[in-house]
Amino acid sequence: MGTGNQTWVREFILLGLSSDWDTQISLFIFFLITYLVTVLGNFFIILLIRLDSRLHTPMYFFLTNLSLVDVSYATSVVPQMLAHFLAAHKAIPFVSCGAQLFFSLGLGGIEFVLLAVMAYDRYVAVCNPLRYSVIMHGGLCIRLAITSWVSGSVNSLIQTVITFQLPMCTNKYIDHISCELLAVVRLACVDTSSNEIAIMVSSIVLLMTPFCLVLLSYIQIISTILKIRSTEGRKKAFHTCASHLTVVVLCYGMAIFTYIQPRSSPSVLQEKLISLFYAVLTPMLNPMIYSVRNKEVKGAWQKLVGQLTGITSKLAT
Repeated sequence: MGTGNQTWVREFILLGLSSDWDTQISLFIFFLITYLVTVLGNFFIILLIRLDSRLHTPMYFFLTNLSLVDVSYATSVVPQMLAHFLAAHKAIPFVSCGAQLFFSLGLGGIEFVLLAVMAYDRYVAVCNPLRYSVIMHGGLCIRLAITSWVSGSVNSLIQTVITFQLPMCTNKYIDHISCELLAVVRLACVDTSSNEIAIMVSSIVLLMTPFCLVLLSYIQIISTILKIRSTEGRKKAFHTCASHLTVVVLCYGMAIFTYIQPRSSPSVLQEKLISLFYAVLTPMLNPMIYSVRNKEVKGAWQKLVGQLTGITSKLAT
């Protein structure tokens, strides 16, 4: 497919993590297991929230959205990567590459905004507990969730369209595990300074702005907690935010390190490992963090197990 003196590619070749067959088989098994754990873990969280009325609160409404984002993000990257581990020709069509970039970038942006929304929810719960149900009413929660999904999707659409309007010429080898934004931009055979500026602005808007909101929320939360006189009250307040704060550190830490300075980015291998951590391990760890460190989720799980045990006993008799 060509225009003038330039030739556009019809497909890209993803170089992935390794060209050694034995290594690829080992990686296939490892990432297949992590993907299955990710899908099952996140759907398990969603199922618990749906079945237990005690979890029908704003915090768990946003957690449901977060789990949907996590499993969708992993699905936008991992199946393609698994297929390439077993393939000799690791090609991805031009349109599929664009779709993968759109969904992975969009879902990443949605997650950043959702974490800021969840930080606001924790701020209201700790700093204004008596008016929590009034402030965090159903209508506001739905609007905040929609804002998260729309903002991430719109940003991704703009970035994807701008990126794939660049002439790639005959450059079709992407040295990455997926069609990642910076990896695709590097293929262009024209000056990409404006694209890098656009990436920087996008990073500030959809990464640093929510991060600053999270930071401000936790400054207020910590200030309020320190004013609580009883030790038990402080522990309870800290425990309310512990799971969310852990997820924030994981998600924002990796993303800031990866995207905020495209010109001074780490090595290609480091970029791949960081992307793997964010796209594969973080979605797998999130439901574990909220399960292990959350008494309400543990209680819901014990209740579900008890109900299933009771049904099984009745069927057996």
